[in-house]
Amino acid sequence: MHREHIRVTPSWRKGPARRDCIFLGNDPSAPGFRSLHVARARLLFSFRPDPMFNLNPELPDEVPCALVEWFSPVGDEPDDETGLWMVEPDMDEHGSRQLGIVHIETVLRSAHLIPAFGEDPIPPYLKSSDALDSFHAYYVNKYADHHAHEIAF
Repeated sequence: MHREHIRVTPSWRKGPARRDCIFLGNDPSAPGFRSLHVARARLLFSFRPDPMFNLNPELPDEVPCALVEWFSPVGDEPDDETGLWMVEPDMDEHGSRQLGIVHIETVLRSAHLIPAFGEDPIPPYLKSSDALDSFHAYYVNKYADHHAHEIAF
């Protein structure tokens, strides 16, 4: 069985924050990438449901969750030039990224996003830790490893 770590920390190795991107299950009947959501984990947490309101005795004592930033596909097909799917951050009416809470069991695996750089030069002060906050669109890297290639086609 394959196992990997999803990291969400305010400081990674005494440096900037690290918030990994993830694939979440969406529609198991759809093929490849169409069956997935892409998100960026912002916080991993768990809570204990109030027993007074718990109508289902089979529910766990603790519910593990993730606070995520959502990304949506750009178009209905992969990019013609690269063969990679493109995603863009979901924004609300105020221009802030849309957040959601998901159960940790919906997380399928980590995802690797590559910025769509465009025609303009990249500013020399831009750090790699800021890349997921600095671009308007990203390629979903299905070549990151064998497992990503199997699911993100």
